[in-house]
Amino acid sequence: MFRVRVIQQFNGAHNLRNYNGKCENLHGHNWRVEAYLQGDKLNGTEMLVDFTVLKKRLKDILEELDHKYLNEQVEFFVTHNPTSENIARFIYGRLKETFGTLTERVVVWETDVQAAEYFE
Repeated sequence: MFRVRVIQQFNGAHNLRNYNGKCENLHGHNWRVEAYLQGDKLNGTEMLVDFTVLKKRLKDILEELDHKYLNEQVEFFVTHNPTSENIARFIYGRLKETFGTLTERVVVWETDVQAAEYFE
């Protein structure tokens, strides 16, 4: 089995709905995102996926989130609470549109010591 991973970042603001605590207030993060693809076959150039292709796709997805107020400016988060778990789920779904079953998981770090993962 082969696995590749790329890491990128985006900045954004959000507040958590139905939450009693500091995070119910508008605040921002410098999120770090790890995207993992996995498969058992390499392509003709003996790669699972070209890193350049994966990095560009992840960059395009993160552009949808970067410097946005997620609660109001990203349609998915109008109806889903913009938790790190749901951000990971959103990114995973967008990656899966391109890479299908190769999409293994997405990890979203909201600080250096706490992260959420989404996988299927």
